[in-house]
Amino acid sequence: MGHGHDHASSRAEDRGRLKVVLLVTATVMVVEVVGAFVSGSLALLADAGHMATDAAAVLLALGASYVATLRPGPRSTFGYHRAEILAALLNALVLLGVCAYLAYAGISRLADPTHVDAGPMIVFATVGLLANGVSLAILSRADGESLNMRGAINEVLADLVGSVLAIAAGVVIWTTDFQRADPIASLVIAVMILPRSLVLLRDSLRVLLEIAPAHLDLADIRAHLAEVDGVTDVHDLHAWTITSGLPSLSAHVTVTDEALERRGVGGILDQLQECAADHFELHHATFQIEPVAHRQHEQLGDADCD
Repeated sequence: MGHGHDHASSRAEDRGRLKVVLLVTATVMVVEVVGAFVSGSLALLADAGHMATDAAAVLLALGASYVATLRPGPRSTFGYHRAEILAALLNALVLLGVCAYLAYAGISRLADPTHVDAGPMIVFATVGLLANGVSLAILSRADGESLNMRGAINEVLADLVGSVLAIAAGVVIWTTDFQRADPIASLVIAVMILPRSLVLLRDSLRVLLEIAPAHLDLADIRAHLAEVDGVTDVHDLHAWTITSGLPSLSAHVTVTDEALERRGVGGILDQLQECAADHFELHHATFQIEPVAHRQHEQLGDADCD
């Protein structure tokens, strides 16, 4: 119960941070778009475009976070926690699209460079740098478990580096008149976006495909559960993630009749739950206790179904 309360409290704090970051990001995005048209800089436009996806990602994260607080229904028994994962997946796909555009535009400008006004470019990029620094400081206080918070932090960090690259490109153009510095900076930003997008895509698909969480070793879990007094077998062991920060586990546990008579089902369940929570931080675990004789019945049942 306490774990669920802490999770809800963490989500509420995340929403507060995301609202502030959304305001900062949207404001600076508009400023950088104006700056891109004033200076003619592709790097500045790339940074503004990336900030636009950040703003959209924050909106998705906020919406998903609110949806996740809706009470479970008779058919949506897990609630709507997966809304956060769907938002993270969409975020990753949008970032991949932005990466593709920046690659195309950057290569085009390398072949046919256009004039960039370095002065305004540096000024507007500096504004973006300061704003991204503020946003990063706000988001860095989050617990880091939420996929959407991780995505937002990574994007703001990349924006901050993107602003530094835009400033550097502006300085190079100002001092040497090397116009290709602008598309080179935009291509570097695209290269930075790509791996982050792929990681976010991978983590989202892992949850949606109900692949066992990376930090859980199922063989180790099976071994620990088997050490509980009276347990003779652990089978049908499954681990998955409901949403980021909420791993779940289910297993069939065979125990001796003697242990059942001595401690009862409740006592054995308490030990299994303590094992899952203390050793693996699994607070949502479901165990089916089976006497040894029932294991043979279950095998016969599986054969009949075949």
